[in-house]
Amino acid sequence: MSGKLDRETITLQVEHSESSGERLDRYLAARLPEFSRSQLQTLAKENRVLVNGQPAAPKRPVTVGDKIDILPGPTEPVALSGETMSLDILFEDEHLLVLNKAEGLCVHPGAGNPTGTLVQGLLHHCGEQLSKLGDPERPGIVHRLDKDTSGCLAVAKTDQAHLALVTAFASRETRKEYLCAVAGTVRGDCGRIENRIGRNPGNRQKMAIVTAPQGKPALTDWEVLVRENGASLVKCRIHTGRTHQIRVHMAYHLGHAILGDPIYGKGTLNRVGATRLMLHAWRLGLNHPVTGVPLDFEAPVPPEFVRFGWSKVSK
Repeated sequence: MSGKLDRETITLQVEHSESSGERLDRYLAARLPEFSRSQLQTLAKENRVLVNGQPAAPKRPVTVGDKIDILPGPTEPVALSGETMSLDILFEDEHLLVLNKAEGLCVHPGAGNPTGTLVQGLLHHCGEQLSKLGDPERPGIVHRLDKDTSGCLAVAKTDQAHLALVTAFASRETRKEYLCAVAGTVRGDCGRIENRIGRNPGNRQKMAIVTAPQGKPALTDWEVLVRENGASLVKCRIHTGRTHQIRVHMAYHLGHAILGDPIYGKGTLNRVGATRLMLHAWRLGLNHPVTGVPLDFEAPVPPEFVRFGWSKVSK
């Protein structure tokens, strides 16, 4: 976030006794590396840092059980303009566009990424023919992929398509299959992971498996395709679309973090030669948002996956 708040309140919970007595600004700086202490102190002076619902000074000591909220400030509209960009388009008509998003490409503008995102590329390619429903800074976007995840992404070109696609994703009427290479040898050949995922109260950059009523239901079916080269190639079908769902389920439920994951797989970036987050949105199935015709798309498997045994897997 480059030291700026997004539109959601940041909420942390002080959970560990060793944190008791620590200055508020130091506690926050250790858990929110995107902010400097001086930025956090400024937010506190603007009464945007609350402890247990009350404005708090930077020097206030924290105690176990404290609930800390950092409030967003007023937002300024972003003037979007198209940018020339190479797009790997899998399908396009007057209502719908499906593409293979490149690894390393942000889907929409945000703090630290005001330009150079997929949205700017879509504006250049589609001109005015993008849905204007929803967030004005995210025209046409009905679902998203993390910056470092590649693969199938659907885009609404008309408002009619936008409404139908949002409903389809929310109602679990789409079919989403991912490929991921995880560290180590996964025990078992297949299974289902069903739990709840919510924001990690101690580190807002991370999600975590939580218990009700926290978080939201998350459901993933997984199958090991190959075990080779110190890694396991896993196919995941997700029935829900929680933030970092597969990354959390692999790391915290199976105990095998995705290779190259800087958040949940510390130390896996260079293990067995991983040079990127080894997660790819391989297949996407949906009904056309206007005609209702069933459509199935497949994003070519990136070459980085071949060394982890993809070439030996029967499709």
